[in-house]
Amino acid sequence: MSTLVLEMRAGELMVVNGASLRFRSRTRVELVAKARFLFGKQVMSPEGANTPSRRIYFALQCAYVGPEEEREAAMADAHRLVAEFQEATTSDMARQLLERSLALAEQDEWYQALRLVRHVMRHEATVLGLDVQTGLPMPVAGLAAAAAQAAMRPHLD
Repeated sequence: MSTLVLEMRAGELMVVNGASLRFRSRTRVELVAKARFLFGKQVMSPEGANTPSRRIYFALQCAYVGPEEEREAAMADAHRLVAEFQEATTSDMARQLLERSLALAEQDEWYQALRLVRHVMRHEATVLGLDVQTGLPMPVAGLAAAAAQAAMRPHLD
């Protein structure tokens, strides 16, 4: 059996099999059994699910690390939200990434699935003039800076 050794800093958050863990001191954790986990910066709060793509991410997150009894319903929500997003968007790239994300989730490839949705979240934020981290509208001064950064970023095909 393979193990995974993680170095965690004081104050970091990790969700393992639906349970939130906050580390009080720097520590090394060894996962010796199969576990569903996300690191704190990858975990979205319900309040953070404030745009269509962020709601998809949150649903997939719940299907992955949520309580066992809620995972099936969360996956059904993800399918519904992706279908709604795909119907509403004009972006072929977003449609393809979301389709691939659902396929990866169905194959138990959760990190890749969530990574693809994060790409869609960044795309959505750029198109709608939202802050990438929060999904909230950016102040007018921040829009010009975000547009300049987006222009310098490599294209996500």
